[in-house]
Amino acid sequence: MVDLLITLTQHEADSNNVTIAFTMGNTALEKGHSVEIVLLSNAVALAQKNYDDKIDIGAPFKPLNELLPAFIKAGGKLKVCKACMIHNGVKEEDLIAESIIITAPDVIDLLMESKKSLQLN
Repeated sequence: MVDLLITLTQHEADSNNVTIAFTMGNTALEKGHSVEIVLLSNAVALAQKNYDDKIDIGAPFKPLNELLPAFIKAGGKLKVCKACMIHNGVKEEDLIAESIIITAPDVIDLLMESKKSLQLN
């Protein structure tokens, strides 16, 4: 069971919510909680190699190319919706190595079994 499940549906079209999702994820990890971020809809693009270079909303927030690696290094899990990948033309070979591809039943299980969730759309 994960302590905090963050679901995210946006990519660079809503850089604020992307940045907030990873900022909150990192903060929860720093506080000793387990965290998983699930990328749904357009957000699957975020798991692509070098895509994180596109998002930097400025101070006081860190750019995504710092937040994402820090999230993974601290033990956060990055889960990516397979159907959303197919729909958005994101290929498995283009994902960062730490990506975990999941399906709709996995998303439902994660939501139902997590202690808390944060949804950013």
